Amino acid sequence: MRPPASPAPNAPLPAVSPMLRRLAEERATGALMRESGTLYLADGQVVHAESPATPGIDVLLTAGGTLARAGWWEAVAAAGARQRVAAYLVDSGRVPGGALELCHLGAVYDAAFFALAPTSTPARFRYGVSHWIGPVHPVAAGSVERETLRRRELLDRIWPDGAVDTAPLVRLPDAAAVPLTPRRRAVLAAVDGSRSAAEIARGLGRSAFHTLVDVRRLAAAGALDAVRSYGRPEDASSGPRTGAPVLPEVTPDPDIALLRRLRDALEVL
Repeated sequence: MRPPASPAPNAPLPAVSPMLRRLAEERATGALMRESGTLYLADGQVVHAESPATPGIDVLLTAGGTLARAGWWEAVAAAGARQRVAAYLVDSGRVPGGALELCHLGAVYDAAFFALAPTSTPARFRYGVSHWIGPVHPVAAGSVERETLRRRELLDRIWPDGAVDTAPLVRLPDAAAVPLTPRRRAVLAAVDGSRSAAEIARGLGRSAFHTLVDVRRLAAAGALDAVRSYGRPEDASSGPRTGAPVLPEVTPDPDIALLRRLRDALEVL
Protein backbone atom coordinates (compact mmCIF):
# COMPACT_ATOMS: atom_id res chain seq x y z
CA MET A 1 0.00 0.00 0.00
CA ARG A 2 1.32 3.42 -0.92
CA PRO A 3 1.46 6.02 1.87
CA PRO A 4 -1.00 8.88 1.45
CA ALA A 5 0.32 11.71 -0.65
CA SER A 6 1.39 14.81 1.28
CA PRO A 7 -0.50 17.98 0.39
CA ALA A 8 1.28 20.59 -1.69
CA PRO A 9 2.96 23.31 0.43
CA ASN A 10 0.33 25.92 -0.45
CA ALA A 11 -2.64 23.57 -0.57
CA PRO A 12 -5.42 24.21 1.96
CA LEU A 13 -5.36 21.88 4.94
CA PRO A 14 -8.07 19.19 4.70
CA ALA A 15 -10.77 19.80 7.27
CA VAL A 16 -10.49 17.27 10.08
CA SER A 17 -13.59 18.81 11.61
CA PRO A 18 -15.45 21.57 9.76
CA MET A 19 -17.27 22.40 12.98
CA LEU A 20 -13.96 22.89 14.81
CA ARG A 21 -12.82 25.29 12.10
CA ARG A 22 -16.03 27.25 12.28
CA LEU A 23 -15.87 27.48 16.07
CA ALA A 24 -12.25 28.63 15.88
CA GLU A 25 -13.24 31.36 13.43
CA GLU A 26 -16.07 32.40 15.75
CA ARG A 27 -13.65 32.44 18.73
CA ALA A 28 -16.21 30.28 20.51
CA THR A 29 -15.96 29.02 24.08
CA GLY A 30 -17.46 25.67 25.05
CA ALA A 31 -17.22 21.91 24.58
CA LEU A 32 -17.13 20.23 21.15
CA MET A 33 -18.48 16.74 21.81
CA ARG A 34 -17.76 14.02 19.28
CA GLU A 35 -18.23 10.26 19.32
CA SER A 36 -14.68 9.50 20.50
CA GLY A 37 -13.98 12.44 22.78
CA THR A 38 -14.45 16.09 23.67
CA LEU A 39 -12.46 19.21 22.85
CA TYR A 40 -12.79 22.23 25.13
CA LEU A 41 -12.40 25.63 23.50
CA ALA A 42 -11.79 29.10 24.89
CA ASP A 43 -11.90 32.02 22.45
CA GLY A 44 -11.60 29.52 19.60
CA GLN A 45 -8.46 27.81 20.92
CA VAL A 46 -8.23 24.25 22.22
CA VAL A 47 -7.55 24.40 25.95
CA HIS A 48 -8.21 20.76 26.87
CA ALA A 49 -9.24 17.45 25.30
CA GLU A 50 -10.45 14.12 26.64
CA SER A 51 -11.10 10.74 25.06
CA PRO A 52 -11.96 7.34 26.54
CA ALA A 53 -9.23 5.94 24.26
CA THR A 54 -6.44 7.83 26.04
CA PRO A 55 -5.04 8.03 29.56
CA GLY A 56 -6.06 11.29 31.21
CA ILE A 57 -3.61 13.88 32.45
CA ASP A 58 -4.01 12.41 35.95
CA VAL A 59 -2.65 9.05 34.71
CA LEU A 60 0.23 10.69 32.84
CA LEU A 61 1.20 12.71 35.92
CA THR A 62 0.90 9.91 38.46
CA ALA A 63 2.11 6.84 36.54
CA GLY A 64 5.71 8.01 36.49
CA GLY A 65 5.72 9.33 40.04
CA THR A 66 5.61 13.05 39.17
CA LEU A 67 2.54 13.35 41.39
CA ALA A 68 1.07 11.01 43.98
CA ARG A 69 -2.50 9.87 43.39
CA ALA A 70 -3.49 11.39 46.72
CA GLY A 71 -2.04 14.72 45.60
CA TRP A 72 -4.10 14.64 42.42
CA TRP A 73 -7.38 14.00 44.23
CA GLU A 74 -6.53 16.64 46.81
CA ALA A 75 -6.13 19.18 44.00
CA VAL A 76 -9.44 18.14 42.43
CA ALA A 77 -11.24 18.43 45.76
CA ALA A 78 -9.66 21.79 46.61
CA ALA A 79 -9.85 23.53 43.24
CA GLY A 80 -12.08 21.53 40.89
CA ALA A 81 -15.24 23.49 41.65
CA ARG A 82 -13.36 26.71 40.85
CA GLN A 83 -11.88 25.17 37.68
CA ARG A 84 -8.36 25.85 38.96
CA VAL A 85 -6.87 22.37 39.39
CA ALA A 86 -3.83 23.10 37.19
CA ALA A 87 -3.09 26.34 39.03
CA TYR A 88 -3.48 24.60 42.39
CA LEU A 89 -0.98 21.89 41.45
CA VAL A 90 1.62 24.48 40.47
CA ASP A 91 0.95 27.01 43.24
CA SER A 92 1.07 24.32 45.92
CA GLY A 93 4.42 23.07 44.61
CA ARG A 94 3.14 19.59 43.81
CA VAL A 95 4.03 19.79 40.10
CA PRO A 96 6.54 22.16 38.45
CA GLY A 97 4.86 24.48 35.97
CA GLY A 98 6.97 23.28 33.03
CA ALA A 99 6.26 19.63 33.74
CA LEU A 100 2.53 20.28 34.01
CA GLU A 101 2.49 22.22 30.74
CA LEU A 102 4.36 19.48 28.88
CA CYS A 103 2.12 16.77 30.30
CA HIS A 104 -1.03 18.73 29.53
CA LEU A 105 0.08 19.48 25.96
CA GLY A 106 0.77 15.80 25.41
CA ALA A 107 -2.64 14.86 26.81
CA VAL A 108 -4.40 17.42 24.58
CA TYR A 109 -2.79 16.23 21.34
CA ASP A 110 -3.26 12.60 22.38
CA ALA A 111 -6.98 12.92 23.13
CA ALA A 112 -7.64 15.24 20.18
CA PHE A 113 -6.24 12.65 17.76
CA PHE A 114 -8.91 10.17 18.85
CA ALA A 115 -11.70 12.71 19.38
CA LEU A 116 -11.26 13.94 15.79
CA ALA A 117 -11.36 10.45 14.27
CA PRO A 118 -13.68 10.12 11.26
CA THR A 119 -17.23 9.27 12.31
CA SER A 120 -20.77 9.36 10.97
CA THR A 121 -22.11 10.48 14.35
CA PRO A 122 -22.97 14.22 14.39
CA ALA A 123 -20.90 16.43 16.65
CA ARG A 124 -22.48 18.75 19.22
CA PHE A 125 -21.24 21.98 20.76
CA ARG A 126 -22.24 23.30 24.16
CA TYR A 127 -21.49 26.99 24.44
CA GLY A 128 -20.02 28.33 27.65
CA VAL A 129 -18.82 24.99 29.02
CA SER A 130 -15.30 24.90 30.49
CA HIS A 131 -13.21 22.14 32.03
CA TRP A 132 -12.31 21.90 35.71
CA ILE A 133 -8.58 21.53 34.95
CA GLY A 134 -8.48 25.27 34.28
CA PRO A 135 -6.08 27.30 32.10
CA VAL A 136 -2.76 25.70 31.18
CA HIS A 137 -1.58 26.30 27.60
CA PRO A 138 -4.08 26.97 24.77
CA VAL A 139 -3.39 25.44 21.36
CA ALA A 140 -4.57 26.85 18.03
CA ALA A 141 -7.26 24.69 16.43
CA GLY A 142 -5.24 24.66 13.18
CA SER A 143 -2.26 23.19 14.99
CA VAL A 144 -4.45 20.43 16.41
CA GLU A 145 -5.80 19.66 12.93
CA ARG A 146 -2.32 19.56 11.36
CA GLU A 147 -0.96 17.27 14.05
CA THR A 148 -3.99 14.97 13.81
CA LEU A 149 -3.47 14.59 10.05
CA ARG A 150 0.26 14.01 10.48
CA ARG A 151 -0.38 11.29 13.01
CA ARG A 152 -2.90 9.53 10.78
CA GLU A 153 -0.45 9.52 7.89
CA LEU A 154 2.39 8.32 10.10
CA LEU A 155 0.44 5.32 11.35
CA ASP A 156 -0.52 4.31 7.82
CA ARG A 157 3.09 4.59 6.64
CA ILE A 158 4.29 2.34 9.44
CA TRP A 159 1.66 -0.39 8.93
CA PRO A 160 -1.51 0.13 6.89
CA ASP A 161 -3.80 -2.24 8.83
CA GLY A 162 -5.69 -0.19 11.42
CA ALA A 163 -7.27 -3.28 13.04
CA VAL A 164 -4.40 -3.37 15.54
CA ASP A 165 -5.43 0.06 16.83
CA THR A 166 -8.68 -1.05 18.44
CA ALA A 167 -8.88 -4.86 18.61
CA PRO A 168 -7.41 -7.06 21.36
CA LEU A 169 -3.81 -7.91 20.50
CA VAL A 170 -2.02 -11.25 20.40
CA ARG A 171 1.66 -12.10 20.10
CA LEU A 172 2.76 -14.01 17.00
CA PRO A 173 5.08 -17.04 17.02
CA ASP A 174 8.05 -15.04 15.70
CA ALA A 175 7.81 -12.33 18.37
CA ALA A 176 10.73 -13.70 20.38
CA ALA A 177 13.08 -13.23 17.42
CA VAL A 178 12.20 -9.56 16.84
CA PRO A 179 14.78 -7.07 18.17
CA LEU A 180 13.02 -4.59 20.43
CA THR A 181 13.64 -1.25 22.07
CA PRO A 182 12.80 -1.06 25.79
CA ARG A 183 9.59 0.85 24.98
CA ARG A 184 8.35 -1.78 22.55
CA ARG A 185 9.44 -4.61 24.80
CA ALA A 186 7.17 -3.19 27.51
CA VAL A 187 4.27 -2.91 25.07
CA LEU A 188 4.76 -6.44 23.76
CA ALA A 189 4.99 -7.78 27.31
CA ALA A 190 1.52 -6.35 27.98
CA VAL A 191 -0.02 -8.11 24.96
CA ASP A 192 -2.10 -11.02 26.29
CA GLY A 193 -4.80 -11.70 23.70
CA SER A 194 -7.42 -9.65 25.52
CA ARG A 195 -6.08 -6.11 25.89
CA SER A 196 -6.26 -3.44 23.19
CA ALA A 197 -3.64 -0.77 22.51
CA ALA A 198 -5.67 1.76 24.51
CA GLU A 199 -5.80 -0.56 27.53
CA ILE A 200 -2.07 -1.21 27.26
CA ALA A 201 -1.37 2.53 27.12
CA ARG A 202 -3.49 3.13 30.19
CA GLY A 203 -1.79 0.30 32.08
CA LEU A 204 1.67 1.64 31.22
CA GLY A 205 0.67 5.26 31.87
CA ARG A 206 1.80 6.28 28.38
CA SER A 207 0.45 8.30 25.50
CA ALA A 208 -2.15 6.28 23.60
CA PHE A 209 -0.95 7.56 20.23
CA HIS A 210 2.69 6.71 20.85
CA THR A 211 1.56 3.29 22.05
CA LEU A 212 -0.20 2.92 18.69
CA VAL A 213 3.08 3.80 16.98
CA ASP A 214 4.80 1.01 18.93
CA VAL A 215 1.94 -1.40 18.21
CA ARG A 216 2.03 -0.74 14.47
CA ARG A 217 5.81 -1.09 14.37
CA LEU A 218 5.50 -4.39 16.22
CA ALA A 219 2.84 -5.47 13.73
CA ALA A 220 5.09 -4.49 10.82
CA ALA A 221 7.91 -6.53 12.36
CA GLY A 222 5.69 -9.60 12.71
CA ALA A 223 5.61 -9.56 16.51
CA LEU A 224 1.86 -9.08 17.05
CA ASP A 225 -1.48 -8.81 15.32
CA ALA A 226 -5.11 -8.10 16.07
CA VAL A 227 -7.27 -10.91 17.39
CA ARG A 228 -9.61 -11.71 14.52
CA SER A 229 -12.86 -13.61 14.74
CA TYR A 230 -12.38 -15.66 11.61
CA GLY A 231 -9.12 -17.48 12.24
CA ARG A 232 -5.60 -17.16 13.46
CA PRO A 233 -4.17 -13.61 13.41
CA GLU A 234 -1.59 -14.47 10.78
CA ASP A 235 -4.27 -15.90 8.48
CA ALA A 236 -5.88 -12.46 8.20
CA SER A 237 -2.71 -10.55 7.41
CA SER A 238 -3.14 -7.88 4.79
CA GLY A 239 0.24 -8.68 3.30
CA PRO A 240 3.62 -10.29 3.89
CA ARG A 241 5.29 -9.48 7.18
CA THR A 242 8.72 -9.01 5.67
CA GLY A 243 9.58 -5.79 3.94
CA ALA A 244 6.71 -3.84 5.52
CA PRO A 245 7.11 -0.06 5.27
CA VAL A 246 8.74 1.29 8.42
CA LEU A 247 9.57 4.98 8.09
CA PRO A 248 11.00 7.49 10.56
CA GLU A 249 8.64 8.71 13.24
CA VAL A 250 9.36 12.38 12.62
CA THR A 251 10.20 14.82 9.87
CA PRO A 252 12.57 17.83 9.97
CA ASP A 253 9.55 20.10 10.50
CA PRO A 254 10.31 22.16 13.66
CA ASP A 255 6.79 21.59 15.02
CA ILE A 256 7.31 17.85 14.73
CA ALA A 257 10.69 18.10 16.41
CA LEU A 258 9.00 19.91 19.32
CA LEU A 259 6.42 17.16 19.63
CA ARG A 260 9.17 14.54 19.67
CA ARG A 261 10.92 16.38 22.50
CA LEU A 262 7.56 16.53 24.27
CA ARG A 263 7.17 12.77 23.90
CA ASP A 264 10.68 12.15 25.24
CA ALA A 265 10.04 14.44 28.20
CA LEU A 266 6.79 12.67 29.06
CA GLU A 267 8.53 9.29 28.98
CA VAL A 268 10.85 10.31 31.84
CA LEU A 269 8.14 11.90 34.03
